[in-house]
Amino acid sequence: MVKGYKLLIFDWDGTLMDSAERIVRCFQAAARDCGLDTLTDDAIRKTIGLGVVEALARILPDTNEGGRQAVATRYREHFLHLNETPTPLFPGVAEGLRDLRHRGYRLAVATGKSRIGLNAALHASGTDAIFCATRCADETRSKPHPRMLHEILEEAGVGAGEALMVGDTSYDIEMAANAGMDSVAVAYGVHDLAELLIHRPRLCVRTFPELCAWLP
Repeated sequence: MVKGYKLLIFDWDGTLMDSAERIVRCFQAAARDCGLDTLTDDAIRKTIGLGVVEALARILPDTNEGGRQAVATRYREHFLHLNETPTPLFPGVAEGLRDLRHRGYRLAVATGKSRIGLNAALHASGTDAIFCATRCADETRSKPHPRMLHEILEEAGVGAGEALMVGDTSYDIEMAANAGMDSVAVAYGVHDLAELLIHRPRLCVRTFPELCAWLP
C-alpha cells in the first residue's frame, strides 16, 4: 500500500527538466574558455545533481580552487546567457504537477542548481507558482547531505515520514535515506538503474506519468 504522503520533493535537472545535454555542453565550454582540457560527457554526467562547486571538485581534482571558481563562473554565464540547447520539461511533467497539486499534494524542489538558475528555470517552464518551497545548492549543503531536505521539511511543517523525495541520481536517493525519508527513483535521467537502487528507493519509474499513477 502507498503511504499517504503530504509533501512531494522533486529534484530538478534530470527529473522534471531534460537539461543534461545543456549542462554537459556548458561545462565543456567553460573548461575550454579557461584553457583546460576538454571534459568528457560521462565525467560531467556523473556529477549532475551536485552543486557546481562540488561537481567541479570531482571533475577537476587537479585544478586549484581559483581555477575551478573561474570555470564555475564561466559555466553559469554559458548556462544562463550563452548556450541555447533546449531544456524542456520531460513528457507528462507539466500536466502531472498540476494534477498532483489538484489532488492535494504540496510540492517542493531540492536541486543542485544555483538560486538564479532555478528561478530562471521556474519562470521559463511556467512552474513558478506550483511549489511551496525550494532549496538550491548555493543556499545550503549540497546533496547527498540531508540539510536541504531538513530545511524544506521545516519550512513546510511536515515530518520526514510524511514526505517523499523524487530524483534521477544516486545523490537524490542517498540524500533521502540520510534524512530518514522515502524516495522514488526516476530511470529516465542521468544515473543508471544499478546506481539508483543502491540506496533502496521505494519504487523506480520510467516515466513521470508512472509516478503520478502510483501515488494515491
